[in-house]
Amino acid sequence: MSERSESATEKIMSSIMDTIADNLPKQKFGKFDPGSVSDKVKNKLFGRQKTLHGVLGGGKPADVLLWRNKKISSSVLALATAIWVFFEWLDYHFLTIVSFALVLGMVVQFVWSNFSNMLSSGSRSQVPRVELPDELFVNIAVAIGAQVNKFLCFLQDVSCERNLKHFVVAIAGLWAAAVIGSWCNFLTVIYVGFVCVHTLPVLYEKYEDQVDDFLYSLLGLLRDQYQKLDHGVLSKIPKGNMKAKKNE
Repeated sequence: MSERSESATEKIMSSIMDTIADNLPKQKFGKFDPGSVSDKVKNKLFGRQKTLHGVLGGGKPADVLLWRNKKISSSVLALATAIWVFFEWLDYHFLTIVSFALVLGMVVQFVWSNFSNMLSSGSRSQVPRVELPDELFVNIAVAIGAQVNKFLCFLQDVSCERNLKHFVVAIAGLWAAAVIGSWCNFLTVIYVGFVCVHTLPVLYEKYEDQVDDFLYSLLGLLRDQYQKLDHGVLSKIPKGNMKAKKNE
């Protein structure tokens, strides 16, 4: 059973890497000449021609992810770490944190209101009210709904297009997510993903050429292994005649 599971895992990983490699320029698997500018452009990951800042969308979000302003980027990472420590290590709950924050806000407003009356000789001063705009919640809900619908449409397209390779890749991704979810809770998964998104782009930008060369060499090796598996096993799997069905 262990040999069969290892073989199945190898087939799934080979299919994943071949799907990625199919989207790469074929010139990538040749030799790379560091002195050629055109080869350097072709050697970008997934054949991209934009800068990493442009790929990330540009603007302030890209600046934060690429640590253009170290104070802001470090503050965002520190805030995310503090939230994770509070909920995961200190075993606080969301309702507890919200309640403490509301109590602190009420105490500050109470002290402000009373001391301002004393200092202003009995004239009552207006404490600024905190109100969140309705558009904020609407925009958040719309953004989340759009991403969820896009993900569901993607899964439905993969399920209905009858492409074995894409179907296996999607199943492998969901299976990997299920395994990771059994190791740690949802908050830890989100935190680890946030840290990766917040640190990997700047590391890739710093060592871009070395990472591209290594990944393309690895993808080329995995593609060769998958082609052997494809000719030996996958090509023998019977497939339906889609053209005949469409004509009918």
